[in-house]
Amino acid sequence: MEDLLPGRGDMGSWARELGVRDGQRFMIGPEGRPDLRVNACLASAKWRNLRDRTGRDYTYSVGVWLNYLAQVQVSWWEAVEDDAEEFLFWRVTDPANDERVQTNSFSRDLAALKKFYKWMSRYGIANPFADFDSPRAVRSADVKWLDPGGYRRWRDLGIRGMDLSGRPDRWWRGRNEQRDVAFCDGLYGTGLRVSEWASVVLPELPAYDRRRGYYTCQLADACAKGGYGHPYWAPRQAMRTALNYVEGARAAAVRRAQAAGRYERVEGMRLVLATHGTGGVTLEGVRGGAERKQWNDIGPRTRLRLFRRTPAGLEPVALWLNEDGLPRDGRGWEHTFDVANERIVGLGLENFTCTAHMLRHSCALKWYAIGKLVQAARLGHLTEDERRDFREQFGDVWHLVQTILGHRTVETTKGVYLEPFRTLDVEMLLAHADGFPIEAFMAEVFTGHPRVRTDPLAVVR
Repeated sequence: MEDLLPGRGDMGSWARELGVRDGQRFMIGPEGRPDLRVNACLASAKWRNLRDRTGRDYTYSVGVWLNYLAQVQVSWWEAVEDDAEEFLFWRVTDPANDERVQTNSFSRDLAALKKFYKWMSRYGIANPFADFDSPRAVRSADVKWLDPGGYRRWRDLGIRGMDLSGRPDRWWRGRNEQRDVAFCDGLYGTGLRVSEWASVVLPELPAYDRRRGYYTCQLADACAKGGYGHPYWAPRQAMRTALNYVEGARAAAVRRAQAAGRYERVEGMRLVLATHGTGGVTLEGVRGGAERKQWNDIGPRTRLRLFRRTPAGLEPVALWLNEDGLPRDGRGWEHTFDVANERIVGLGLENFTCTAHMLRHSCALKWYAIGKLVQAARLGHLTEDERRDFREQFGDVWHLVQTILGHRTVETTKGVYLEPFRTLDVEMLLAHADGFPIEAFMAEVFTGHPRVRTDPLAVVR
């Protein structure tokens, strides 16, 4: 490295001299050279103050735009509104683009590029997206859901390695079955996004109590989409599979990593000195000493570098680990779903694949069905006018689903004044749901629905 940086010493020292941060993103142009203005923007305080996931996504959006311009031979500093219009068409509509995105994804691109060009205005560069409004999102007709039986069949075939008869496949060679089942059960049970469920740490998990049907947990602001942390509810089965993973496959991975001395070599590690319930933590200070923080304020990237000392040695506090015992980056779960879907296709089942976000939609469908039934039981004796009055005061079933999924409401008054009642309604809903025959109900209601996938083998029988 001394040959490449004569008189500068090693790369790390040189980078620190320039104020480069660990993990700082940068781009290389099509001719193999960095564009100093682009990389200055990515290293700026404006970009640095973004949440880690937002910074990653915005950088990706800028990269897509720059690559598009390189293909059409337009310099990014000379791009005009017509170029931006063509980019919108190519990104969202163009049949020749096999990787088109939905309008909500383009809205993210638009936010990133407006921020990018606002920073670039110091160089006198015009913003070709200045007059763009976010396109109205239109839900694709291809959105699908799984009912409970369909989810269980997908999980057993794709994640657990069962055959079509429901027995273990002797050719199955899956190595992370317990972890992957626990992760998928958690997504389907809680309705969290992949990045949110992937960010959970051990101290945030509640103690297991078999008498409880559901566990009320809290998603940290720093790990939630848009910084909107919220309560979420984990069913007993999902929590049990997660805790079984902690005591089984996860513990084994930790022991292997400790024996190999793998944790001592982790760069940028921070030690957890103490935890305070599920909300607080004391960390070893960057310059020594200790600092107390709330889990609510610690983002996913930092969580991957947090370790605690145990009698057996160092251990990550991240819940989800790779096979080598190191914390699993949230982006790695896409591969898990790809492998599961490939296996299902190989078994001859068509149109039965699943994505992580589809499990979130499916969780919503399940709770909507439960909510309808519970509300019918509670309001069945009322007249239509009385039911309408009730809905106007306390909201419809979708208000309950919105609370469970942690969606931010645009109705500020309702969000402020009805929040305690909405949460109370969810707790009542959970009490009714525990033990309710929802699987049989949903299988009967949704069998034959063109956009809800039920268990295909049960349908055949």
